[in-house]
Amino acid sequence: MNFAPTEEQQMVRDMARRFAETEIKPVAAELDRTHRHPEEICRKLGEMGIMGVAVPAEYGGAGMDNVTYVMALIEISRACASCGVIVSVNNSLYGYPVKMFGTDEQKKKFLTPVASGQVEGCYALTEANAGSDAASLRCRAELKGDRYIVNGAKTFITNGNVARYCVLAATTDPSQGYKGIINLIVDLKETPGFHVGKVEEKMGILASGTAELVFEDAEVPAANLLGKPGQGFRQMLSGLDAGRIGIGAQACGIGRAALEDAIEYAKQRVQFGKPIGSFQAIQFKIADMATELDAAELMLLRAAWLEDQGKDFEKEAAMSKYYASDVAMKAAIECVQIFGGYGYIREYPAERHMRDAKICQIYEGTNEIQRVVVARKVIGLR
Repeated sequence: MNFAPTEEQQMVRDMARRFAETEIKPVAAELDRTHRHPEEICRKLGEMGIMGVAVPAEYGGAGMDNVTYVMALIEISRACASCGVIVSVNNSLYGYPVKMFGTDEQKKKFLTPVASGQVEGCYALTEANAGSDAASLRCRAELKGDRYIVNGAKTFITNGNVARYCVLAATTDPSQGYKGIINLIVDLKETPGFHVGKVEEKMGILASGTAELVFEDAEVPAANLLGKPGQGFRQMLSGLDAGRIGIGAQACGIGRAALEDAIEYAKQRVQFGKPIGSFQAIQFKIADMATELDAAELMLLRAAWLEDQGKDFEKEAAMSKYYASDVAMKAAIECVQIFGGYGYIREYPAERHMRDAKICQIYEGTNEIQRVVVARKVIGLR
């Protein structure tokens, strides 16, 4: 067993870290304050191959493995959680299903521009009454001739207000339950009957848009179907497994930022005549943060390695997602506590880490759902 990254993996991690430190971190607070989509950063990340790390080069990506993707995403998220989730959605929630289930023609047309960072993608699954119970979705896609006519609305869609392309989960027949679910690739800029609805005002990840997508007799070519009818639910579950590794990496990056800021502050802040980092109460907090974040990163790398080997990674993806996000939230809370009153002030980064970390426990399947997934796999239930 070798815990050392390959030369190529280390090169990508170092490149991502340098870019994050010089190009992203200096503007992270401003992006948070203005809620501005970081388009110029996304274009540069695309040029670096980060918007499609594990996508083959022939389809616009960097052609690397998922371990490299996790390493790069942690570094991006350390600097800005909003940028991190945009990268994650492009690579996993959108990129994974198109890469794994799309035809060569679909990949050339719909994956290449997203993986190369020219435009953003999104995955439209969640509905107002279909969150954790994803199989109960009601967005309807009826085949008429060579087109699907789509009606329904999707909520809480990351990148939804800026994405050019979307993988849309819909049902051909609600009475069939999960067997009626299909996934369609939708060009959101060229689809009559589609419009962006409400753009949400959120607690955190404020530079990442979260929007409602509305389809009213929207026409989608039947040629944009991923796989075959009846395969959509299985595709969905597989894509969510991949997405959970991405969100775990985002969480780990947020936690790393909280730890680093807490350490720096503990060295500088003087009380009772000495830096507060010399007090055991602070040292124990920092020791726990560092230990738990290291454990979370190792779990993520294991899950990514299993995916790279073509092995079942459902349990490990769920474990790493919920553990990393719980650890990140704890680290962010402790960072605020170490900063004291200053941790509650927007002038300092601690409160942003706390606001950003919370969503990682919720999206890509709540942490309660992740525990259900793990328990079923461990016990042997289906």
